[in-house]
Amino acid sequence: MLQNWEQFRISVHDVKDQLRDYVYGQSLKAFAVGDAARDAVTSTEQLEARRQTMRERLLAEIGGLPSRDTPLHPVTTGIVKRDGYRIEKIIFQSMPSVYVTAHLYIPDGRSSPGGAVLFVCGHGPEGKLYPSYQHVCQCLVRAGLVVLAIDPMGQGERLGYRDHESDKPFARRVAEHEHGGVQCWPLGDGLARYFIHDIVRAVDYLSSRPEVDPGKIGMTGSSGGGTQTALAMICEPRIVAAAPGTFIMNRESYLFAGQAQDAEQIWPNMSALGFDHEDILLAMVPRPVLVLAVTGDIFPIEGTRRTVQRCRRFWDMYGCGGGLQLAEDESHHMYTLPLARAAASFFALHLLGETVQVSTDGLVTEAGTEIWCTASGQVFDDYPDARKVFDANGQRLALLEAAREALPEAVRRSQAVAWLSSRVREGRPGCDLNPRHQKIGTWQGLTVRSSIWWSQPGLFGHGFLFAAANPETAQSRLTIALWEDGTTRLQAHEDWIRSRTAAGEAVLVLDTAGSGALEPNAISGKPLRGVFGTLHKLNMDLLWLGDSLAALRVYDVLRAVEFARSPQGAGAAEVRLYAEGRFGVYAEWAHALLEEDVPLEISGEWESVASWVRSEYYDNTGISEYVLPGLLRHCDLPDLREWRRLGV
Repeated sequence: MLQNWEQFRISVHDVKDQLRDYVYGQSLKAFAVGDAARDAVTSTEQLEARRQTMRERLLAEIGGLPSRDTPLHPVTTGIVKRDGYRIEKIIFQSMPSVYVTAHLYIPDGRSSPGGAVLFVCGHGPEGKLYPSYQHVCQCLVRAGLVVLAIDPMGQGERLGYRDHESDKPFARRVAEHEHGGVQCWPLGDGLARYFIHDIVRAVDYLSSRPEVDPGKIGMTGSSGGGTQTALAMICEPRIVAAAPGTFIMNRESYLFAGQAQDAEQIWPNMSALGFDHEDILLAMVPRPVLVLAVTGDIFPIEGTRRTVQRCRRFWDMYGCGGGLQLAEDESHHMYTLPLARAAASFFALHLLGETVQVSTDGLVTEAGTEIWCTASGQVFDDYPDARKVFDANGQRLALLEAAREALPEAVRRSQAVAWLSSRVREGRPGCDLNPRHQKIGTWQGLTVRSSIWWSQPGLFGHGFLFAAANPETAQSRLTIALWEDGTTRLQAHEDWIRSRTAAGEAVLVLDTAGSGALEPNAISGKPLRGVFGTLHKLNMDLLWLGDSLAALRVYDVLRAVEFARSPQGAGAAEVRLYAEGRFGVYAEWAHALLEEDVPLEISGEWESVASWVRSEYYDNTGISEYVLPGLLRHCDLPDLREWRRLGV
């Protein structure tokens, strides 16, 4: 019987797309507000004010930038001579013991300081040695430009994690970005802070070279490199010309493309503030920008064209018409050779003052030990003191814990609860529960019914109520049960349900947003809870809105308590909460916000969010669903448990 009910589909309302529709609806409202705000910019003073505000807010939302007041300690580990240029193999430290591997391409005959381009890699696992990235760098150096190509963290020679079984890097392409990046969220940080910092230090290094004029540094990259270029366009004023590739579009077009992104590409709360890709371009005015795009991209070309078209007027304000250009190629997602030629001509014009047409004949693909910056091919093998984002997160966490402990207990609790309430409740208009019930059968002498109720406008809560056979009988005591997959995982909890109902309790097995019978239809072909799956994608969209799936689910628990007490719901005189495993965090956060006395029991509770942040290797399946960004700035699960124990 329970097995059959695990396949139950709610028939009184279509709920399978409700989470997607809610997220998309909230997003579209935010996009419209952003468009209107940019449309209202009619003067250079307003433009300057907007880009300053967006820069400040972006940096605040990702936790600010690390200090750059540390020596680079650059080392040249070798020089490779090629036809018309040489490659210097460089290692510098963007932070102490954070080793950045790089190739510096220098054209033959460069005798005085001149233009240079910082090349940043997309998600090719080989980093700077990814074949198409090498070809772009060769096109740029053929145009007479110095080029610095750096490995991003988790790519090329900067692989920081190893598979315990095989001693090989993580199997999934560029897994480190997400693995370490999601651990930044509870700290109130974003992985983008470390990408930006590497870029800033790379510009520092380029500026120190005698072949480079510090006032003539440009930047380009494709895909994830386009993301990094965009971040630099906003945050690094020394970039005087930029060619972001296969990334610039607009948030609306990408929303409906159904794609997800890595942690460094998620900028929390920025959509809620009206930010969009137009603000990336706006940040560069009046500096020249060449947007590189391909027509068959995962980043929709229609979004790219719209954003470029809407932004051209900002260059006109400064008398720099033509300063924003768009180059397109017919291709799938990549930095193509036609785009590389276009970028080379663009940078030669604006950084060298020359008109250049670059040939792509005879481009080579470097491989093997000769081209490595490190002796072994990996920083973490050559340098025992090498650090990665995981280590930085640990340091950041220790500082936050010390700051929390320095506060008086009463103050800390008051601030934590106020913050938690704002994260969970803010922006959610109240609404009537308006419950709907459907009897689905009997079990162990109990009536079992499916109930839905409005948790908030646009989102239903759902549960199976196991209660006395007489539906007119008020329930004296009811336990709300939370576990992963909710009503679609009844058999595994049969003994627990039987024990509670045998003791005279009613049981409400709860489905929160995106779980159980409220599980959404798939947006992509990836596993629902997997990395870049449907719940991952929707949760990242929520982060852009300053919200999160965790906050939605905590709110669902609060509304389920209302439903349990409501005469139109379950009509219980006494309500309890029971939660199991990772879903326990929702119950604990909700419990801290309940004004009434609601007993809480957790089975298999998390030790703490901090213990997870300190876990170098962990199961990342669906992990972002359990993250409240910024939580550890205010409290952790042990704090809530202690306050609960003390009854405060």
